[in-house]
Amino acid sequence: MKHNLLTILLLICIGNVNAQNKDLTENAIITSNETEMRVYTADGVLHVNISPKDVTGFKAAGYVRYSSLGAKGDGKTDDMDAIAATHVIANRYGLKVKADDNATYYIGGKARTAIILTDTDWGKATFILDDTEVQNRNASVFMVGSTLRPFKLQGVGSLKKGQKKISAALPGPCLVTVVNSAVKQYIRFGLNQNNGSSQTDIVAVDKDGNIDRNAPVIWDFDHITDITALPIDEKVLNITGGRFITIANKDESKYNYYARNIAIKRSNVVVDGIEHRTRGEEDHGAPYGGFIHISDCAYVTVKNTVLTGHRTYTTIGTAGKPVQMGTYELTVDRAINVSFINCTQTNSIDDATYWGVLGSNFSKNLLYDHCILSRFDAHQGVANATIRNSTLGHMGINAIGCGTLLIENSTVRARSFVNLRSDYGSAWQGNVIIRNCVFVPAGGKPAVATLIGGSNSGQHDFGYVCYMPENIMVDNLRIDDSAHPDKYNGPAIFANFNPDMKDASYQEKFPYVITKQVTLKNVTTTSGKTLRVSDNLFEFKDVTVAVKN
Repeated sequence: MKHNLLTILLLICIGNVNAQNKDLTENAIITSNETEMRVYTADGVLHVNISPKDVTGFKAAGYVRYSSLGAKGDGKTDDMDAIAATHVIANRYGLKVKADDNATYYIGGKARTAIILTDTDWGKATFILDDTEVQNRNASVFMVGSTLRPFKLQGVGSLKKGQKKISAALPGPCLVTVVNSAVKQYIRFGLNQNNGSSQTDIVAVDKDGNIDRNAPVIWDFDHITDITALPIDEKVLNITGGRFITIANKDESKYNYYARNIAIKRSNVVVDGIEHRTRGEEDHGAPYGGFIHISDCAYVTVKNTVLTGHRTYTTIGTAGKPVQMGTYELTVDRAINVSFINCTQTNSIDDATYWGVLGSNFSKNLLYDHCILSRFDAHQGVANATIRNSTLGHMGINAIGCGTLLIENSTVRARSFVNLRSDYGSAWQGNVIIRNCVFVPAGGKPAVATLIGGSNSGQHDFGYVCYMPENIMVDNLRIDDSAHPDKYNGPAIFANFNPDMKDASYQEKFPYVITKQVTLKNVTTTSGKTLRVSDNLFEFKDVTVAVKN
C-alpha cells in the first residue's frame, strides 16, 4: 500500500558487565512511509520516520550522513537527536556513518546517547559538547556497543590464580568477569579512604574456555558471587577523525563525575585521529570521568589522538580534609589489551594546574607507545604494563598491580621515575624493567631524585599482601639531576617508604615484602653523584644491588 505505515520498535541493549549487569538501552521507534523524513522525541523516546526511497539510497551509498537525518551542523542548533537517529538507521541496516567535514554539530545537555554499532567517520567535523546545563551527567554522548549480549556462566564456583581453563559452555571467544563480593580488596588509605572494592578479575577465553596466558587469573577466588561472560566481537569497528570541544561544566567541586564522553564497551575497536579540547574551565567545577572511557572489553587501540588535561579542583575527602580530585581524559576499567599509540595533549605535561590524563582499574596489558602525556596510572591494579618511546609529565608513572612493568626508550619528568601508589599499599608483585630511559626529576625543578617512590607503614590492611617489585632491572638510565636542592646526597633507588622503621623493634601488622634484587647497568647522573639505595638503609638492608658493566 502506498501509504502503508510500518512501525518497528528497535531496542538495542548493550550490557554493562560492571553494573552487574545493568543494561543501557536506547529506544527508537522507526516508521517507514513516503512522507518527508522526520526526527523527533516524544515521552523521551526517539522517533524516526524514513521513506523506503531514502533507505534504498543509503544502502546504495553504503553509508548515512548526519545531515541526511536533519543535522544542521551550524554550531547553534542542537543536533543530538539527528545524530542519534543517524546511528539508529545505520545500526538497523548495517551502514557506515559519516559527518560533513565543514559541519559544526552543537550537542546540548539533553540526556541522549548515540549508540555506535558500525564504522563511523567523523572526518574534519567539529562537535561542541555543552556541559553547562546537563540533564544527566552520567549519560555518555556516544557509546560504542555490541549486539552481542552478556550472560551468566553456570557451574563455576571457584577460580584459582594462574588457572588455565574455565569449564563452561561458550558460544565463542568471551571476556569473563569474576566477582567475589564477600572479599574486599584495594581498601584505600589516606584522604580518600574507603572500605575497598569487591574482589574482581577479568580474563579473555577462547570458545573452549582456555584462558589467555598473557592475561592470567591473578587472584584465588574461593567463592564466586558473580561470573559473567561477554562475547568478543571479532570484526574490528573503526572510528576515525572528529574535532571535539567540551564547554566545561560549572557544577560544584565535589565527586559528581561527568560522563559526557565517548564510551567504548565493545571489543576490537580502533579509534584514530580524534581531537578533544576543553573550554571555559573556571575556579570551580565537577571532575570528568574520561572523555574516552574504555570498559568491559578487550583489544582496543586509541591512536593519533590529541587530548586535553582537565583543571584540578579541590574538595573535602572521606577523611574530612581537603583533597585534589582526579579528573580524566582517558579511563580504562575492566579491560584487556588496551593500547594508546601516538597520543599527545594540548596543555603542558609539566603543568600541575591540570590533572594527569589517564586513570585505570582492574585491567591487563596496557600500553603507551610514542605518547607525550602527563600521566600513566594503574589505580586499582593492572597486570602487565608497557611504556615505550614516550614522555611522561608531572604526574609520571603510577603503578599498582602485578606482572611486568616495562619502561623503555622513554623520558619521565615526575618526582619519582615510578611511583607505587601509597593509597593502595605501594604494591607491585612482579618485576620492573627500565631500559634506555631518561629521568628528569620534577621536570627540572629542585628535587631529590628517586627511582621508586611510595610508602607503606605496614599498619593498614589493603585486602591483600603488599609486595614491592621482586626484581628491578635498570639498563642505560640517565638521571638529569642538575637542578638538585642544597645538601643533595645524590639520587636514591628507593624513597623512604617507612620513616618509622628505624630498627628491628618496629612491628608491622601487615608486613610489606621488600624487593629482593636491583640490577644496575650504565646508570649516569648529571650531578656526578652516585646512585644510592635509600635514606632508610635499615628497611632496605636485605636488598641485593648488583652493578654490571
